[in-house]
Amino acid sequence: MIERNRRANRRTFGKLLLLVAFMFGFGYALVPFYRAFCNLTGINRVGDKSSLALVRNTQVDESRAITIEFDANARGAFRFEPLQRSMTVHPGQIAQVLYQVSNRTDHAVRLQAIPSYAPAEAASHFKKIECFCFTQQSLQPNESRQMPVVFVVDPKLPKGIPAITLSYTSFELGATSTDAATDQRENDDG
Repeated sequence: MIERNRRANRRTFGKLLLLVAFMFGFGYALVPFYRAFCNLTGINRVGDKSSLALVRNTQVDESRAITIEFDANARGAFRFEPLQRSMTVHPGQIAQVLYQVSNRTDHAVRLQAIPSYAPAEAASHFKKIECFCFTQQSLQPNESRQMPVVFVVDPKLPKGIPAITLSYTSFELGATSTDAATDQRENDDG
């Protein structure tokens, strides 16, 4: 009885090993079959570098060029400016501009930037993907930082708008939480 169970277990084990070997071989053979199928049908041309030249962003309207002008205004003891004054983009093209802010004080500051657009009707067509204006910025004494704005102009921008001005007004929000804690400790001690 025990011997019969051992033989049955060996046969089952041998069948399982054959099944594992077959599954491994089948998985290994799928790669060339997949490539052959893709070449035959013309879809998903894996590794075909000639097809890369055909890939492009079809949402970019290359028949139009929009001039984007950048402006900055600071309300406080800090310096705030774009690193370039203008650029030309095609509607649908993703672009980036950098603004620089410098804290010229001997204490930490918190800043918030508010955007505005001219002409006003361009605001709904100017889409910011990444912007320092989404969050408050904290700067240490005498710290400078470059901050990006990644944007795209909607291809649905009316044809009569050849230029857009993006203007930021940045203002100081008051003492940072660390400054407030220091001030509170000094008041408690004194």
